[in-house]
Amino acid sequence: MNDSTYFMHRRWMSEAIELAAAAGDAGEVPVGAVIVDRAGRELARSQNRRERDCDPTAHAEILALRAAGQVLQDWHLNDCTLYVTLEPCPMCAGAIVQSRLSLLVYGADDPKTGTIRTAANIPDSAPSCHRLKVIGGIMESACREQLLSWFSTRRNQKDGATSVGRE
Repeated sequence: MNDSTYFMHRRWMSEAIELAAAAGDAGEVPVGAVIVDRAGRELARSQNRRERDCDPTAHAEILALRAAGQVLQDWHLNDCTLYVTLEPCPMCAGAIVQSRLSLLVYGADDPKTGTIRTAANIPDSAPSCHRLKVIGGIMESACREQLLSWFSTRRNQKDGATSVGRE
């Protein structure tokens, strides 16, 4: 990867990290996603909204894929790149394959539910109808720290509430 490509990936991942921060501030798991077209124009952006929307499918990736499809008036996202702060789960990986994205760029691996390269590999599996390029680890430290910090804060809040409730 040349320097200009690397810096472009960092630029869009920085946008996704900002979206993730907003999601975290709203009480959501901090995950953000941005989709750009072949010319580098932003088509869609989203953040996790499961809690706010009371929707188990309202992951950042799913919402961004839906929005990009609406912008393009096509579900084929062949010439698009998805930037997301966390390795996608099985639901999102399936939607990514179905959307025919050209490239997925993600920040942090997810050893529990990441199904792009870590816990499983949906895009390269036998039933996958589409192969896409994947780049993992762009701004990994920042993405991982954002998640770890958010979960640590949530645990501390929960422990504090539990301690008070016992007294």
